[in-house]
Amino acid sequence: MFPVAARWDGSPGIFYTQTSYPHRMSEADFIARLRSIAVDPAARGLNDDAAVWDGLVLTHDMIVEGVHFLPDDTPQDVAWKLVAVNLSDLAAKGAAPVGVLVGYSLGDAAWDAAFADGLDLVLRRFGVILLGGDTVRVPAGAPRSFGLTAIGRAPPGGAPPRSGARPGDRIWVTGSIGNAGLGLAMRLGQEAANETCLAAYNRPQPQLTFGQAIAPHVHAMMDVSDGLLIDAQRMAIASGCQFGLMIEAFPLSAALLAVRPDIIDTRLAAATAGDDYQLLFTADPAAATAIGEIAAGLNVAVTAIGHAGVGEGILLTHRAQRVAVPARLGFMH
Repeated sequence: MFPVAARWDGSPGIFYTQTSYPHRMSEADFIARLRSIAVDPAARGLNDDAAVWDGLVLTHDMIVEGVHFLPDDTPQDVAWKLVAVNLSDLAAKGAAPVGVLVGYSLGDAAWDAAFADGLDLVLRRFGVILLGGDTVRVPAGAPRSFGLTAIGRAPPGGAPPRSGARPGDRIWVTGSIGNAGLGLAMRLGQEAANETCLAAYNRPQPQLTFGQAIAPHVHAMMDVSDGLLIDAQRMAIASGCQFGLMIEAFPLSAALLAVRPDIIDTRLAAATAGDDYQLLFTADPAAATAIGEIAAGLNVAVTAIGHAGVGEGILLTHRAQRVAVPARLGFMH
């Protein structure tokens, strides 16, 4: 998930302003150290969106004030985002959600009550039950932080990994990208607001039904949380493939293009923005008809954005011309 200390200036790969902490361990380095501990096959080498254990899919995400949400975001929206980002991980494994456990930092009584109301709303919306969790009280003025563990049932054929892409696969993404990133810029007063982009930022919609329906047809699947480019690179590396991505095919909404021109810089900024919570997946080209029928039946837009091949990492083209990969592909803690 992307930080809220951000700006959108239309330049590729520099959507974020991010503080450097030379004496702090990066997210990638810390996860690398944990891999020697998480040796059970259920952990999938800490290379996936979730763990898969005994027919269950388990995932945990945290959100922190000033990093993942703004201090003046409504408590109802914060509750929605906390649940939605975790359900998106279940969607990426084709899992049917069962229940959640919430870790909550107590603060202002009115804010806490409004959060509880928002939590009730989002859980009812997605048909998920609250199973329990934990609460702590933090010092006055400390940033709010919340964690949530989501539990789902794996699909009958197994939860598709992010490591299953094969050379020759077509690469697809649902929905549109960049709306939430632009919605954040609107929340920060950097752009004139529109409802579509604000809604994408405030209340992301996990693609649960589509994830469950498409799981039998895909080789690899994950959700787009930190940015399309960085997440595509993660899938490519995990799969031992190279992903060739066509920038002109990246799906941008009419709401975004009403604010930004349809040029390569806009497309690269959208592809590095993050917080999209769409599904990125690969499948045999022969599955295209089935994918299209499922998408049409569920009224979900899907777009083919490239192909997997032999090699590593990502390769970008724009109208058949090679484009340099941006230095910053998305958000990393």
